Amino acid sequence: MSTLLRSRLAHATATLLAGLAVATAQATEGEIKKVDPATAKVTIRHGEIKNLEMPAMTMVFRARTPSLLDGLKAGDRVDFDADKIDGQYVVTAIRKSR
Repeated sequence: MSTLLRSRLAHATATLLAGLAVATAQATEGEIKKVDPATAKVTIRHGEIKNLEMPAMTMVFRARTPSLLDGLKAGDRVDFDADKIDGQYVVTAIRKSR
């Protein structure tokens, strides 16, 4: 493998790992209170969302894509990432807690 290829591969790997670290740092614990697939909205009682400087509360989020809500129901414990996109609070990733 050439030196240039190794250098590019190392840079790509470092960039990917940095992105994963940011995503993990933003994860917030919560409990699903309501899922509305027709409007791609989910109500979550959550802890502090540090990247949004938001205290713990219950609120409605829009799902970035409706498929994020597949398989979720009221009462599910989740870890999720949220961001403010075009002035709306949006769930960008969500997964059931173990």
